[in-house]
Amino acid sequence: MKRGAEEAQLPPLPTAASGLAACRCAGAFFGTAEADALIRTCCILNRMRGLKGKRVLITGGASGIGAATAGRFLEEGSAVCVLDRDVKAREQIQKQLTGLAGTLVADVSDLKQVQSAFAEAVRLMGGVDVLINNAGISIRHNFLDITAAEWDKVIAVNLTGVFYVAQAAARHMWERGSGVILQTASTNGVMGYPYYADYNATKAGVIELTRSMALELAPKVRVCAVAPGYVLTPMQRAEYSDAMLDEVNGKIPLRRHAGPEEIAALFAFLASDDAAYLTGHVYTADGGETAGGLASR
Repeated sequence: MKRGAEEAQLPPLPTAASGLAACRCAGAFFGTAEADALIRTCCILNRMRGLKGKRVLITGGASGIGAATAGRFLEEGSAVCVLDRDVKAREQIQKQLTGLAGTLVADVSDLKQVQSAFAEAVRLMGGVDVLINNAGISIRHNFLDITAAEWDKVIAVNLTGVFYVAQAAARHMWERGSGVILQTASTNGVMGYPYYADYNATKAGVIELTRSMALELAPKVRVCAVAPGYVLTPMQRAEYSDAMLDEVNGKIPLRRHAGPEEIAALFAFLASDDAAYLTGHVYTADGGETAGGLASR
């Protein structure tokens, strides 16, 4: 369908406050040169301050929240290294995000592997300004059925691994005089959820580790945690049937799971200069799920 001249007229260029709305508006002119120009303008206006040129290391960065976060920081003009133990996922993310500074292999529960991988990230990027400490696993099982091996496995990755990577980054940043460490917690760390006792315990541990680190590392290094609620990642999708997903969505006020890119946006904000006064706290992104204790229903 052809558009007349009056239909192709665009609204005034957006301000920073109205950038997102203008991006949506551009959809009406999709495929036109005017739309392309407007979208480019929106992208510039909606970038976070101080992320261009930052060197970012993301653990568990080859899929889900980690992959979305890698993409977001690349859009912000940052240098990004992804660390992940999954060979196939690393190969895939390299194809999807060709601008990555590097993809590193490491099991975060192995201290020597962490130290080696972190040193390689420093070599590739010349340093690490921001750590997104995101690697984690979960196993859905009844508390009475958890084996010692399963317990140890979840603790090793989700808590000990977070500690190993955080300490390596903190030592590096302390010597340099600045840095930001952001850790992936969960609403599971602040509320009771059945079938994930080991996972819940690790995320509560990550929250307290974050607070302690923030106190000890200030004023040089900022440390915060992001506590997502339900996010539709490959890990989450593998554990839930369609019926289970619908049931969960029904108790979330916004009636849906978060997209990984929405959590990535929060990480980008917290790492930016716009969040320079934020440290020692946990920032929840759960669609209102825990606001009224809905998780217990």
